[in-house]
Amino acid sequence: MFSDNKKPRTMNEIGGQPNRIEKNTKIKGDIISEADFRIDGKLDGNVKTSGKVVIGKDGYIHGKVECVNADIEGSFNGELQVSNLLSLKASAVIEGTVTVAKLAVEPGATFNASCSMKGKGGISSNDTIKTATGSSSPNSGSGGSYKSGVVSGSGSKNEPAKVS
Repeated sequence: MFSDNKKPRTMNEIGGQPNRIEKNTKIKGDIISEADFRIDGKLDGNVKTSGKVVIGKDGYIHGKVECVNADIEGSFNGELQVSNLLSLKASAVIEGTVTVAKLAVEPGATFNASCSMKGKGGISSNDTIKTATGSSSPNSGSGGSYKSGVVSGSGSKNEPAKVS
């Protein structure tokens, strides 16, 4: 009757259990993992994962991050390479350089970065976006504003990235 429950359960997920750096934790060094990562503390170093990186509202990373997907609510300063979707929440603050395939930005997010977008197949579209956003007034000189949505690389050298 319950014989199926007696079989040992094995981890079938690619990358295993997600990793977490809790609030009030500071780490200095490099992290390499195949699993997802959530940072609610502070990391001064590099992260390389074949999973997703989440920076919580109180989280901060200074360094280089290479991942498949990323959700950012906190702060990031450095080089960010996301092979698929980068999602910036309203509280996100990004500075540095960003390479991404897809970009989603909520109103209020601060994006002070050089951004190069790659189209399908990892071919760079040569589109570079330099912008800053936030809740500043039009006369504050913040560098511009950004409409909420998803930005995809156009694949054309003369065509700007489009917001949909």
